[in-house]
Amino acid sequence: MCVVCSDPETALAAGIDPCLCGAPQTLAAYARIEADISRRQMIGGMGAVLGMFAGFGLAPNELRAQTPARPKLLTNLRFFDGTTLSMQEGRNILIVGNRIAGLPSQDEVPEDAEIIDCGGRSVIPGLIDAHWHSTLVAVSQLAAMTQDVGFIHLMAGREAGATLQRGFTTVRDVGGPAFGLQMAIDRGAVAGPRIFPSGAMISQTSGHGDFRLRSELPRFPDTPPSNIERQGVALIADGADMVLRAAREQLMKGASQIKIMAGGGVSSLYDPLDTTQYTEREMRAAVEAAEDWGTYVCAHVYTPGGIRRAVSAGVKSIEHGQLADDETVRIMAGEGVWWSLQPFLADEDANPKSDPVQQAKQLEVAEGTVRAFELAKTHNVPLAFGTDILFNPAGTSSQGRQLAKFARFMSPLEALNKATGAAGQLLAMSGARAPYDGALGVIAEGALADVLVVDADPSAGLDWLDDPQGRINLIMKDGRIVKDTL
Repeated sequence: MCVVCSDPETALAAGIDPCLCGAPQTLAAYARIEADISRRQMIGGMGAVLGMFAGFGLAPNELRAQTPARPKLLTNLRFFDGTTLSMQEGRNILIVGNRIAGLPSQDEVPEDAEIIDCGGRSVIPGLIDAHWHSTLVAVSQLAAMTQDVGFIHLMAGREAGATLQRGFTTVRDVGGPAFGLQMAIDRGAVAGPRIFPSGAMISQTSGHGDFRLRSELPRFPDTPPSNIERQGVALIADGADMVLRAAREQLMKGASQIKIMAGGGVSSLYDPLDTTQYTEREMRAAVEAAEDWGTYVCAHVYTPGGIRRAVSAGVKSIEHGQLADDETVRIMAGEGVWWSLQPFLADEDANPKSDPVQQAKQLEVAEGTVRAFELAKTHNVPLAFGTDILFNPAGTSSQGRQLAKFARFMSPLEALNKATGAAGQLLAMSGARAPYDGALGVIAEGALADVLVVDADPSAGLDWLDDPQGRINLIMKDGRIVKDTL
């Protein structure tokens, strides 16, 4: 409704003529236009409707959106489907809209399809990073704690585009204010991967998500939230009732899963690595909130005691866990708990730490990484790839290289599966809370059309992931090509 229509008395008092939006002659004109649109669509299809507006350049967005895009047919390729541990041949990949419509034989070519000749290259599903921090990855820890929130989000938006260009078409965000970025990406305002957001990391006082300084203690009932809490990075909640409320708040914001801190961490200064955080009752409160919404809880934790408590409380995904022992991993396997594991190896890709306390904790975690991979294989725990690049703008480019490190502990296609089909299964645990309707991480009929064309043989090795600009020739997300150098 126009301004005059919304307040006609004020308009008349100001000497403005009454608007004719609701006049009989105007309404009659609207009716004639609607009838003409319906008639043209029935006789000549959508093209005839768009013709009404073509001379003015005014084809409405909703009408343009209804114009069907030509199917895309990827030909002359070998492909990894995300699940089967071998490269497959003799098939094309048909994309209709944002879905993989089928895998027709090489001699089946739809008449109206746009042919994309892959030149004998390999096609794989879009990559998934199951442990990513969209708004915390591209700034230092000091900047995240002190800089204007607008700067932090703008840096996150820029990094989202770079993430997509590395071939990562989906990320599971396990802590931080990613809801706005997700909305901007989904609406096409910013380029970036699909985001499965957790919202604020829920932490006890003195836990891994408590980034306050000691000088800020004690906290009274009327003490305002800390800067990190106001930004939505973390949320301090003590007692089952407060944890329940914190989890429900993140679900209200649109969380696809809930993230809790169940043990000490590296980036925080005041919680030793060996500490177990949250009682089982507190953890269970978060689990109950998530289960009531049809989703699950993932937990940051490294130690056997913390992992066991989390599993007992109903947590379905262990984040990190490098210090787990054999019995703990056996329990994880028995309960069907996922292990979101990162290749922390104290190498050049480690998140930079200047504080000696943080450095010592980082080294301790790295020393457990190799054994963690061995235990996961021994007990057949479902494994998903993640990086946890954090407060490390210079390290974001290592995202693909870190996936290549998985091939040190398993075959290349097994490693690739952890960032495609397996990770897609983990994301699917969000159920009805999943932001996107369709299978991810696989090349299969009905799956969402996220695919990469790569100039490499993934079954021979994954070192090419360290050169996404040169070796990933085509990136398709949601059926749309976002990079093409074929």
